[in-house]
Amino acid sequence: MKYRAPKTAIAGLKTSGCMKLLFPQVQEDAMTAVTLNTAGGITGGDQLKLNVSVGEAAHLRLTTQAAERVYRAHPGEVGSVDTQLQIAAGARLDWLPQETILFDHGALNRRLTIDMARDARLLLVEPLVFGRAAMGEVITQITLRDHLTVHRDGTLIFADALRFDGDLHQQMQRAALGGGAGAMASALLASTEAECEALLPKLRAMLPDTAGVSLLRPGLLFLRAVAADGFDLRRVLIPALTLMNGAALPRTWMI
Repeated sequence: MKYRAPKTAIAGLKTSGCMKLLFPQVQEDAMTAVTLNTAGGITGGDQLKLNVSVGEAAHLRLTTQAAERVYRAHPGEVGSVDTQLQIAAGARLDWLPQETILFDHGALNRRLTIDMARDARLLLVEPLVFGRAAMGEVITQITLRDHLTVHRDGTLIFADALRFDGDLHQQMQRAALGGGAGAMASALLASTEAECEALLPKLRAMLPDTAGVSLLRPGLLFLRAVAADGFDLRRVLIPALTLMNGAALPRTWMI
């Protein structure tokens, strides 16, 4: 992406396979891009890659058309999703995918790597739903490896790794792990020290007991929440992300 006053414009685009990008018309300076997996979900053996660069002073908002689904995989087969994001000087990236729904016997390795300039701004969220509660789905077997790293000006400022194996429903019943939660989300804001410090008390005031937010270091806010299901998780995320975003979320979040 590159900046062309007063709006961000596409500098180059290449897609192949089942991964597509849509660009809805919005009356904003930021460019909104919506990813679409035409395969309808991910299963064992699938390999998806996404590489995005946001140029100097540009503002890109990335979201998904719908929730991603990780379907049952054959024994020994694991799907993979590798996403690499680069944010140049003075640029802003809002990484706002909708939920990833895990299905019983799903298997996925997912990696999100972000490299940002010192004065760039990043807002990201990664929601996970452990089966659809309304459908009575229970996850008795899952394999998930989820890795997130963020570098600012070449220095690692954040790393997070999740690993789920086996009977996830039973594991999440443990009070120290999930307390019966059927969904969880992580959100991160890398911005100026002043903005993060100002947002911290406001976020804490609006979050329920099943969520928390911390200032990990100057200019870096991290939020994690668990909820009974995907609907309750959205009730936590939408106001929190709207505050962190400083604007309404993409319309796909409201559908």
